[in-house]
Amino acid sequence: MQSKKNFVSKIILISALLLAVAAYFIFSDFKNFIDAIFAAFASGDFEVMRGFVARYGAYAAAVSFFLMIFQSVAAPLPAFIITLANANLFGWVNGAVLSWTSSMAGAALCFYIAKILGRDAVTHLVSQASLNSIDKFFERYGVHSILIARLLPFISFDLVSYAAGLTAMKFWPFFIATGLGQLPATIVYSYVGGMLTGGAQMLMTGLLILFALTALVALLRKMYKNKHEQKN
Repeated sequence: MQSKKNFVSKIILISALLLAVAAYFIFSDFKNFIDAIFAAFASGDFEVMRGFVARYGAYAAAVSFFLMIFQSVAAPLPAFIITLANANLFGWVNGAVLSWTSSMAGAALCFYIAKILGRDAVTHLVSQASLNSIDKFFERYGVHSILIARLLPFISFDLVSYAAGLTAMKFWPFFIATGLGQLPATIVYSYVGGMLTGGAQMLMTGLLILFALTALVALLRKMYKNKHEQKN
């Protein structure tokens, strides 16, 4: 029964992905929409992303939600510029809620894509080298690695989600660890993003670097402690 369920899930997921690819080549409006998304991400500028989302008016929040899920699947597009844009457009509290919930939806989707389609399919979405490096990280720290990785901006959020789906890890432990680990970063990015105008972007860059270094120091201390304990 379980194998039949997995087979049906795989067929549904593959069909949905194929339909999305076909729509890109068949419907010019959809193609232009996707191309515009990639252009906004490629700019690396939250103001460009903000303008893209804002143009949809009453549907802006729904478009932002879609963008976060889209970047999750199409790793490694930078998610933080959506978070900054959301905060600047909707206010930092509403922006944080939108960014957190949409990133959680994206993480869940990546987890199940990996769980259903397996490693071969995931390697077409992310590089084999990156996946191997995350595998080693998971082998050593297990569920705790998700909490740590979510605090490090330079570790791909989506890569961790895909890698978790390839392990024996259950969904809810993954989902809870992701939610807890992602929340501090979302709040920080959203609070600062809500104030970003012009030169304040430099302040944001400095804060991101400081945040990353703090998390990295904590990670290195944990690694050193674990290695020392293993020797003893």
